[in-house]
Amino acid sequence: MIHDLIRAVRDEVIGWRRYFHKYPELSFQEEKTAQFVYETLQTFGDLEITRPTKTSVMARLISQQPGRVIALRADMDALPIEEENDFDFVSQNSGVMHACGHDGHTAMLLGAAKLLTQLKDHFKGEIRFLFQHAEELFPGGAQEMVKAGVLDGVDQVIGIHLCSPIEVGKIGVCHGSATAGSDTFDIRIQGKGGHSSEPHATVDPIAIGSQVINNLQHIVSRNRDPLENLVVSVTKFHSGTAYNVIPDTAILSGSIRSLNPELRQKIPSLIERIVKGVTEAHNASFEVDYHFGYSSVVNNDRVREVIEKTIMDVWGEDTLLKLPALMSGEDFSVFSGKVPGCFIFVGAGNQNKGITYPHHHPRFTIDEDALEIGVELFVQSSFRLLGEKSE
Repeated sequence: MIHDLIRAVRDEVIGWRRYFHKYPELSFQEEKTAQFVYETLQTFGDLEITRPTKTSVMARLISQQPGRVIALRADMDALPIEEENDFDFVSQNSGVMHACGHDGHTAMLLGAAKLLTQLKDHFKGEIRFLFQHAEELFPGGAQEMVKAGVLDGVDQVIGIHLCSPIEVGKIGVCHGSATAGSDTFDIRIQGKGGHSSEPHATVDPIAIGSQVINNLQHIVSRNRDPLENLVVSVTKFHSGTAYNVIPDTAILSGSIRSLNPELRQKIPSLIERIVKGVTEAHNASFEVDYHFGYSSVVNNDRVREVIEKTIMDVWGEDTLLKLPALMSGEDFSVFSGKVPGCFIFVGAGNQNKGITYPHHHPRFTIDEDALEIGVELFVQSSFRLLGEKSE
């Protein structure tokens, strides 16, 4: 029965995805997206729909019989990227693009909500549909939704992310950590400016900053176990305004990705020690501003086992991939850090169709066949997590 229902809603889900893709909105600005979701949910009936925050939506589907409470999450925000695709539903909002699959996530969760509403008499308990704003921009929307009470009384939570590096038809699950802790830093180096023809009379922050960048790589190569995943990337270097002027200051900024919480806590002091040593050696001063961002998503073993069994039972063992942790950040960690959860990666790439561009690329897209898989995974997993067998 479920297969027939999912096939019947396929075109509608694709249409929703294309609408969201055509009219993307940035983090904390998802007003029209959230309103569309709200109004669409109203057409399904039997849902208690609320707006936990200005640009998020929650819908509760409560069975007539008491039981477990589970939550299904999808993120809705887009990225500040100018799209370079040329299909009919290309972004109409200049400089804004769904380049990470959130348009698909929102459409899949709408599809799941529609189907589960029709199947309300077949399970006990409650399902909450969380349409989250602002995943892409720290501090993120998940913590606002949790603060608003969306997880109160929830026993388990799952999220699905479409993944273009994985071929459509495959589903990936991580054991333990699924994503990395994601932090950022800003380093200000204060030197002494002057004329480029008299470098001896200056304290050159560009030369010093270059040494800082090189030495920061020692954190990865010489300050952690080689078997532990850690990424230190300097992604910005701003200094100077003219060809013949050595500037006073340089600003370096970057990203830290880590899986080990203990190592993560040590990184700020390691950065400061390196910057202090380099700048003092060259008679400069410094400031380090370190920002802890999203924590690592860690899959709960019991929830993960239910999801893996669901995948194997519905699609076969060959569909399931055991993935290593991704070094990307995800604020689903706020949800899974509060209640047992699992974050799942549904393949959305297709080399035969040329769908190979990575996430956050201006030509990113998905194979829309993945949407049907995502909807069914939400639906089938809901029955299993609620302790029911689907038909």
